[in-house]
Amino acid sequence: MPVNRIERPVILGIVGDSASGKTTLAAGIAAILGPERVTILSTDGYRRLGRGECEAAGQTPLDPAANYIDVLEQHVHLLREGQPILMPVYDHRRGQLQPPVYLMPADYVIIEGLLGYHTRAMRDCYDVKVFLEPDEALRVRWKAGRDCAQRGYTPDAVMAAIERRRADSVEFIQPQRTFADMVVRFSPPGNDAGESGPKLNVRHTLRPTLPHPDLSPVLDVGAKGGFRLALARDVDGKPVDVLDMSGDIDARRARAVEDLLWSLIPEAHHLRVKLGQYIDDHNEPAVSHPLALSQLLLTYHLVKAALGHTVI
Repeated sequence: MPVNRIERPVILGIVGDSASGKTTLAAGIAAILGPERVTILSTDGYRRLGRGECEAAGQTPLDPAANYIDVLEQHVHLLREGQPILMPVYDHRRGQLQPPVYLMPADYVIIEGLLGYHTRAMRDCYDVKVFLEPDEALRVRWKAGRDCAQRGYTPDAVMAAIERRRADSVEFIQPQRTFADMVVRFSPPGNDAGESGPKLNVRHTLRPTLPHPDLSPVLDVGAKGGFRLALARDVDGKPVDVLDMSGDIDARRARAVEDLLWSLIPEAHHLRVKLGQYIDDHNEPAVSHPLALSQLLLTYHLVKAALGHTVI
């Protein structure tokens, strides 16, 4: 595995349907790497119309035709080259487009949104690509909670929006899954379908498009304790590794797993912070060990990408 530190920004893509956890994951990784070393671009600002105009036109923001995909493609390329952009901004509370802001790429750039892998030109710009696909009932709860609390929706309006978007999600969002290096799926435990926070299980589908870490020592620590790695077939029939962590994993065992993963990236010991932090449904800080694992795996890949590690 060659090592040759790259001089341009390292690009992470986070794609998934609305309220799949993209912003939470991006913010957590930025906190680990250091906010001063991370630039985050939300692709929401590249939509052509505000909320009301989009609905009147019979479009949803999941449809590429409702977005300036060509401008987004150009901006992703410029950020990879270390060049600044004028990033368009969308105000979700008002449902309106806002004036653009000057955005200069830092050491790491996180691009999160609905259509980040829609074109090959964009896909070729990423060093690491992740797709989020939480359990659908869980995503609906997350969306209802967020949109009602932060975006001025009523519960009925949220459900109506979900129904309007369902066909576009199948046509435009879900197919992007096939381009991801890692697919992350959060789901409630079988004995508590209503769980939506720290006790969620997580499954990571790891494709061989990235040099994933050797997890054998981690598996020894996690054996019989809510942590499992297995060879499986993905939905397309191709072989993948599947890494599972139970939401009810013992805190001491989870910390041991995190310690061993940190040991695999000694270059990043100075970045070590408390992982898995998020704001829960009551607007209070909380910690999720499965979320921490997701953050740490992606941090591993970003740090290694900066050092020039590639798949042989």
